[in-house]
Amino acid sequence: MNRIVIIGNLTRDPELRQINTGASVCSFSVAVNRKFPNSDGSRNVDYFNVSAWRQLGENCHKFLKKGRKVAVSGELQVRQYDDKDGVKRTAVDINADEVEFLSPRGAEEGADMSDSGPTDGGMAPVADDNLPF
Repeated sequence: MNRIVIIGNLTRDPELRQINTGASVCSFSVAVNRKFPNSDGSRNVDYFNVSAWRQLGENCHKFLKKGRKVAVSGELQVRQYDDKDGVKRTAVDINADEVEFLSPRGAEEGADMSDSGPTDGGMAPVADDNLPF
């Protein structure tokens, strides 16, 4: 079974393109913090290239921006290529089956959050006098 799930933040705005068959593909990169700090106390970061195809890719291009948090589920694809100097390189990409947008709508810097609904999960504060215990 070839399955990977990551949660992280986009490192750049998604790019949408059409391949010669007419299918659309959206490419973006996700930075994922490692769970445990290294010896100097900082956390290493892994960067994953993600490809989302057709309608999923179009939605990613439309709604995602650099810095937004996403959950990506898909399969790893390993490919080899020769770079411009003729050196063999290996790239590992994620072909996304699912992309869940985790940042609230309007979360980019400077955005007006007034119409994005409650930021506390829909909970309203309750005064101590109103508690039944």
